[in-house]
Amino acid sequence: MELIQKYFPRLDDTQLSQFARLGPLYEEWNAKINVISRKDIGNLYEHHVLHSLGIAQVINFRPGTRVMDLGTGGGFPGIPLAIFFPQVQFHLVDSIGKKVRVAGEVAAAIGLQNVTFCHERAEDEKQRFDFVVSRAVMPLVDLVKIVRKNIRTESHNALPNGLLCLKGGELEREVLPVRHKTTCWDLKDYFAEEYFETKKVVYTSI
Repeated sequence: MELIQKYFPRLDDTQLSQFARLGPLYEEWNAKINVISRKDIGNLYEHHVLHSLGIAQVINFRPGTRVMDLGTGGGFPGIPLAIFFPQVQFHLVDSIGKKVRVAGEVAAAIGLQNVTFCHERAEDEKQRFDFVVSRAVMPLVDLVKIVRKNIRTESHNALPNGLLCLKGGELEREVLPVRHKTTCWDLKDYFAEEYFETKKVVYTSI
């Protein structure tokens, strides 16, 4: 929690309480259903919660924005972002039912009102959103093809509607086919921890 407060000192009491409860809840659920590596659960706040909030460092979603989290797993980046942006609607999608169940149970336990969940493949989701967010579920070009149908045409945020991905490592070749529509931000410019040295937020307009 100290990490979250270090970088986001203006959280209100509700947000602080919700973030604080994520640790015990994920530890409890992870003991039953493995949604985070057992070796990594001790790094929940740095590797998962703060990493998710990297997206909040590059865009301030306006109230009423609709966001789909594709391949949410146990709820990342969707749940931390839903806490951070209480006036934004998030729809969390994953093809693995037990992971969606954990994300739903965690959200219910902390009283999140701005999230919905769906157990389905991305190809089957028909709703339209302002943005799709994702954590490295597949190559960028493949992701763009899948979510193009889900992006609204009318934009009302500082960035035009599109895809925001959390990725790591060398991305030059991956970004090449969509480079004219893509911007990358290095998370090491926002977070000092070594974990973020090679982590990036990749935005592609659609």
